[in-house]
Amino acid sequence: MRLSVFGAGSWGSAMAHQLSRCGHEVVLWAREQEVVDGINGDHVNPLFLSDLTLHDGIRAVADLAEAAEHAATWVWVVPVQFSRAVMEDLRPVVSEDLAVVSASKGIENDTLYRMDELGQQVLGVSSSRFLCLSGPTFAREVVRGDPSAAVLACPDLDLATRLQEEFSDHHLRYYAGVDLIGVELAGALKNVIAIAAGIVDGLGLGFNTQAALMTRGLHEITRLGVALGADAETFRGLAGMGDLVLTCTGGLSRNRTLGQRLGRGESLDAILSSQREVVEGVRTTPAAASLARSHGVEMPITDAMTRLLAGEVDAKTALYEL
Repeated sequence: MRLSVFGAGSWGSAMAHQLSRCGHEVVLWAREQEVVDGINGDHVNPLFLSDLTLHDGIRAVADLAEAAEHAATWVWVVPVQFSRAVMEDLRPVVSEDLAVVSASKGIENDTLYRMDELGQQVLGVSSSRFLCLSGPTFAREVVRGDPSAAVLACPDLDLATRLQEEFSDHHLRYYAGVDLIGVELAGALKNVIAIAAGIVDGLGLGFNTQAALMTRGLHEITRLGVALGADAETFRGLAGMGDLVLTCTGGLSRNRTLGQRLGRGESLDAILSSQREVVEGVRTTPAAASLARSHGVEMPITDAMTRLLAGEVDAKTALYEL
């Protein structure tokens, strides 16, 4: 199968590696020429996961049109807040049979769009040809081959099932589902709770606090998901609870790490300036709070994180108010 992967950060590189490992003909689009050269020459992404060797079947390109024309199935791993601009550049080359698999987690700030809504507006891809891929999967562990599982959701179950089979191997298994909205929101909103979980750790608080935060966090993201048309059951599965537990407790979580540093007293600007990769939860938090207000959904943890990230309250005050 021919596949085009857009976005060559850690997760985009891991997806290209996984799909190439499954035997597919994979082209990976990267913004940076040094990433293209590193992958094609040494099978290493010099900017992300640079200590891991990627599958030698991956071909990296810096030309958007070349990547787009390679395949009618695109795997989208461009950070959400940058996705609109890239999609607009790609719009002239969209084919009628295009299917988009989104592995980008977040909500567009200006419009409050999910990725499927953005894809429909900019690319003209209907929800029946748009899939969301999400679950408890750190990029490093996927490349390493650690046993993992995730979800591939699309309203067209036949399409989800077909791609689930194509994307899975004995290292990483996907489960097909139809709750596109639920899987998208679960992947985006858990990052908000992960920032709060990191703050708990950074403040030196214990397991009681962490357990309470994660449990109540799962409740509030489920409430918003259901209000937007998702199935509550989705939030109890891999895409919801599974990914939430991983992101709130795993040492490789960028959102949790950011929260830890906030809890220790570092400024948000200083933390972000030291990060090469996007921490999606920072932009998702105020977007989630706006969505919740517009649908009359109470999300106290999300509201507290919004105030904290805006500089209206410090970490200790935010947690103790909760």
